[in-house]
Formats: sequence, structure tokens, C-alpha cells
Amino acid sequence: MFVYWLSAKVGFYTLHWVLEKVMYLGPAALVILFFPELRTAVEGFVPQTSLLQRLVPLKIDERAEARTVEEIVAAVAELASDSVGALIVIEKVAPLEECAANGVQLHATVSAPLLESIFFENNPLHDGAVIVRGDLILAAACRLPLSASKTLDPHVHMRHRAAVGITEAFDCISIVVSEERGTISIASDGVLRRLSSHTELRTILNRELRNIEEEGTNAGKNNVRRRRSKVPE
Repeated sequence: MFVYWLSAKVGFYTLHWVLEKVMYLGPAALVILFFPELRTAVEGFVPQTSLLQRLVPLKIDERAEARTVEEIVAAVAELASDSVGALIVIEKVAPLEECAANGVQLHATVSAPLLESIFFENNPLHDGAVIVRGDLILAAACRLPLSASKTLDPHVHMRHRAAVGITEAFDCISIVVSEERGTISIASDGVLRRLSSHTELRTILNRELRNIEEEGTNAGKNNVRRRRSKVPE
């Protein structure tokens, strides 16, 4: 801006004209060049779901059917009992289109056999996350941002850091099964918590996705027992 002012004073009209055009186009060019950095900075200060929650007040009981919750719980319980690593991300308000786009598109109805087959060791889709929206599996083998939080246990691996990382940026729930220990953990709002059993997972999903507390989980527990005889109660 100093050179722009000085060029007018000393009569460098060509330089002044060039700098004038730069002054007009410069801000737009900077936004285009540094768009990824600006987006990261904005995400750090403004939760991506705050505006969506005001404009689109989604009812909690519309996010998933009871059958979907039971299918997810049955699959997670089976995977944990067999110590098969898994990462399932469930949308709440914010759409996860960007994360789903880098995986393999499925758009299939949520079912325990499908989830178990996706995370089967020899399946090419097992290495990555499954994105669930409502009652559909949007995509599998999705890459997620890793959390750099210092509060995480230093012994947790990339799957758990990815589970936390996606909940730091979006309003969603991540379910992660440890391949080493066969434990079930859940991440929400950037906080990772290990669950005592799959029944605790059912309680959380019914509360977060269907606004149903403990009284709505007893029938589901019987359904999982009938459907999966191997699932530990």
C-alpha cells in the first residue's frame, strides 16, 4: 500500500495501475490460495453444526430406527467378542459428505451381517471407517482426521485417534472396537470413553439417536440374544 501511494506521488502511472488492480484482486486471490488453512482455522473457532442446529432442528427420534440401533449393537458385540477392529461413525446433525466421499460408496441398509463383513480382515474395505446416516451405511473405508489431543492415552492407536478426531470437527458419534483388546469405546465431542459392554452402547445409542432411556433397551437386549447366540451378555 505504501508503494501504491508512492507511485502516484512520483508519477509512476503504470506501476500505480498494476498495484491498483492487485489491491482489488489481492484479497480474493489470498482466499483462494489459503482456502484449506482458512477453513481449518474457522473450524477451530466455530463448531460446524451450530448454524445447522438453528436452521434445521432435527428431531432426535428421527435419526435412526430401533432396528438400526440393534443391528449396530449386535455387530459391535460380535466384532468385540472376536477382537476384530472396527470404526463406525454415526451422523447426528452435521452431514459427513466430505468424509464419505473419500471412501467406497455403499448406500446400503444398516445390518449386522453387512457391518461384520465390512470389517472382516480379508475384506478390502475393512481398513477405514464406516459412515452411517440414519438407517443407511453411506460409505466404507473412509479416511478420517486424526486427533492431536494431548489428553488421549498415549497407548491408543490410529483407529481411536480417528474416532476422536472426527467428533472434534463434526457433531457425530464414533464407535471403535479395539483389535488388540476386544474392547468397545465411544467418542463424542472429542472425548473418548471405554464402555463396559455392548449393553451400555445400546443405552447410549438409544439416548443419543432415539431419545430413549433405559426402559427402551430391554426388548432390544432380548432381540440381540435371539439373533446372536455368541454375543456375551
